[in-house]
Amino acid sequence: MDALALEATSGKKAANGAAVAAPLPVQAPVKRKPAKKAKKAVVFFEVEILDAKTKDKLCFLDKWYPARQSIRLDPKGKSLKDEDVLQHLPVGTTATFYFRDLGAQISWVTVFLTEYTGPLVIYLMFYFRVPFIYAPKYDFTTSKHWVVHLACMCHSFHYVKRLLETLFVHRFSHGTMPLRNIFKNCTYYWGFAAWMAYYINHPLYTPPIYGEQQIRLALIIFLFCQIGNFSIHIALRNLRPPGSKTRKIPYPTKNPFTWIFLLVSCPNYTYELGSWLGFTVMTQCLPVAFFTLVGFIQMTVWAKGKHRSYLKEFRDYPPLRSPILPFIL
Repeated sequence: MDALALEATSGKKAANGAAVAAPLPVQAPVKRKPAKKAKKAVVFFEVEILDAKTKDKLCFLDKWYPARQSIRLDPKGKSLKDEDVLQHLPVGTTATFYFRDLGAQISWVTVFLTEYTGPLVIYLMFYFRVPFIYAPKYDFTTSKHWVVHLACMCHSFHYVKRLLETLFVHRFSHGTMPLRNIFKNCTYYWGFAAWMAYYINHPLYTPPIYGEQQIRLALIIFLFCQIGNFSIHIALRNLRPPGSKTRKIPYPTKNPFTWIFLLVSCPNYTYELGSWLGFTVMTQCLPVAFFTLVGFIQMTVWAKGKHRSYLKEFRDYPPLRSPILPFIL
């Protein structure tokens, strides 16, 4: 009996007397619990905001709406952008920022509409010779020179184009500007418009010295540059998706008027300068020439600033480009 019990426990014998091993028990697979995801480290920052002028600590900024707030890392440094992230700024866990009040703000669209509507209306007042501008006998009279009527059409076309571009083309990287700037801008545009219009529409105005040839050449220059300016504005608009502040390098498109991007960083200013040069030649008027000169100086300052910004932001920026005039300036 003891031998049989031993065989039963150790294994069964085959027919030829060989022992057969008993099957081993199969262990069921063990379900492993999913590993817990490691929690991201939370970084805490201690931030203080000081007034850039008085260095007093500020606890609340709700006194100023966001558009007039300027937050900086240095009291005299540049304002931080809305999209800047605290972790990506060159600060430690203890950061000090400086606040500056930008003053009352107004939207760019409002500024542009105001400063462009003024010259359009003012010029037409001189063109129709409304009372109290010239001698009473000239009230609501018209000029006998066709260049005066052509100049009015070109001037009106230019500012109507600007108004329509403001409403339907331009996408602004900044939503507002200081309210005080609207008075400075309007004084510039409105004042020059009145000065030019007074002499061009004056009853004693004399046409250009070279007559129709000079006027027609000037008209071609003016229209060519107006189309070019509009083409550049469309190209710049297409670089920035709606509602974003993305900046990209502008390149020429299939439109031949944009090929000037190969040589110039701000061709919209180049075409704007060309338009007013054409208008100056057309009217042969000294106030127009002075307005063109002042505008050229201001646009050169803007173009140089944008050119430096492009070079700083994009390492692969085309080195052949000039700010406003190819190979010159």
